[in-house]
Amino acid sequence: MENGKLVRHSHHSEAMKSNLTSRLNRIEGQIRGIKGLIERDTYCDDVLNQIAAVQSALNSVGRLLLEGHMKSCVIERIQAGETEVLDELLVTVNKLMK
Repeated sequence: MENGKLVRHSHHSEAMKSNLTSRLNRIEGQIRGIKGLIERDTYCDDVLNQIAAVQSALNSVGRLLLEGHMKSCVIERIQAGETEVLDELLVTVNKLMK
């Protein structure tokens, strides 16, 4: 427990962590690039296209994490009788779909 709240940890393989980190590093670079475009008064449509690319990249990272979460954490918790994980998962999926 940390600050009165149960702390859970993921079970990502080193390969998955490396993949996610690489993707997030690229996204971070894209964000810096977008800031530069705005600072250079780049045409709005070009900036919006770059924003769409970042959103797509973030969605891909989210899908990978969701898949891993469902295949490991969710299954483990259901097998342990913690069916409330399904409600937690539904809340998370709704947030991702906004």
